[in-house]
Amino acid sequence: MKILYGVQGTGNGHITRARIMAKAFLAAEVEVDYLFSGRNEADYFDMSCFHQCQYYRGLTFQLDNGRIRYAKTVIHNNLVQFYRELQSIDVSGYDVVLTDFEPLTAWACKHTDIPLIGLGHQYVFQHPVPQEKPSFISQKTYDYFAPVKQSLAMHWHHFDSPILPPLVEHNDSEVVHQQGLVVVYLPLENQQAVASMLSPFSDHHFIVYSPQSIESQWSHIEFKPLSRDGFQVDLNRCDAVICNAGFELSSEALYLGKRLLVRPLRGQHEQQSNALALKKLGYGEVMTELKSESVKSFLNEAPRMQIRFPDVASYIVNWLVSGRNVIGLDWYLDCWHQLIVNRSAR
Repeated sequence: MKILYGVQGTGNGHITRARIMAKAFLAAEVEVDYLFSGRNEADYFDMSCFHQCQYYRGLTFQLDNGRIRYAKTVIHNNLVQFYRELQSIDVSGYDVVLTDFEPLTAWACKHTDIPLIGLGHQYVFQHPVPQEKPSFISQKTYDYFAPVKQSLAMHWHHFDSPILPPLVEHNDSEVVHQQGLVVVYLPLENQQAVASMLSPFSDHHFIVYSPQSIESQWSHIEFKPLSRDGFQVDLNRCDAVICNAGFELSSEALYLGKRLLVRPLRGQHEQQSNALALKKLGYGEVMTELKSESVKSFLNEAPRMQIRFPDVASYIVNWLVSGRNVIGLDWYLDCWHQLIVNRSAR
């Protein structure tokens, strides 16, 4: 079996999912070519697990101070170049094409008989899950950005729909909760504003992973450069996580039993809906603005939630290798039956 796997590179969550799938594909000895689009090749990091990679400009979103700027997005994206890249992609040699909301692979299959499967969180919004009403632009983005007819959507709960649990990294490392240690990942926010928000809480130590090189003026706030390995070490030992409402990092934090505070990006339907679902399920706390008052309440009161998600990656790979038999609701429910939820006070 040979698979082409398209990954949207604008955010790191898509790439995190792809890393988990790459391990499962390797274990099953499945040949996979990876296509990444949405950022410059030089801006990717820790990509050694992907053995056959192609990088394209594709389409991406422009963000400013935690908000999607649609006008800048339209200006920045070059549709002529996108069409040229699309014409250069040949999917005829593949048995299956997967797309994690990656537009080139989705559109390359549009007029072919090659099976195309959407894999990821964005595809969940075609189901009756908790969500904000999408704007006209958001709805059209879901419909046309990376269109698929079949998808394997993921969420923190099935909501009586054909939805899978999240893809998370499974390992045997001991998880600790170092009191007072907080990992912060708000890369699309103003980093000085993030530091100012955290400055009053000198009885905690904050490790802020940032795409910018910043020297902190506060001893209890430590900035670190983006690093997958370093981030995983700190995520494993921290007590709490403060991040945007992206799906993948929130899922990792829940799997490890970290207390979770999210700040959804403004104008981003997916993150606004993720925050709504977290609140509805009681899995995390939400702040709409970067405010110290929200952080104070979270640090003092938020309970701990741990959700042991099953090995969804192997579940999917086994299904692909076995011939992609028709999926019924029982297939999804079987995966959910392996999930364990533990809730505790601080």
